[in-house]
Amino acid sequence: MFAIEGMTCASCAMRIEKGLKKVPGVKDASVNLATEQAIVTFDPLQTGLEQMMQKVEAVGYKATPQVAPVPQVHDS
Repeated sequence: MFAIEGMTCASCAMRIEKGLKKVPGVKDASVNLATEQAIVTFDPLQTGLEQMMQKVEAVGYKATPQVAPVPQVHDS
C-alpha cells in the first residue's frame, strides 16, 4: 500500500492506476482519491516498491510506502 501525494481529481487517480498497471509484475492497482492511497497486487519476483514508486513519480505524483501493522499476540 502506498500513500499518494499530489492528486486533485479522479483523472489523477486513474493516471496513477494506469501507470502502476504498466509496471512488469503488477497484477492489479487500485487508487483511492478520497483516502489518497494506492493498493497494489504484484509479484515480488518481478518488481518491488522502488520500481512502483518510480512509476508514480514518472506520472507526476509522490508515493510513500505504508507498512501494514503487524498483528500482536497478547497472552491472557
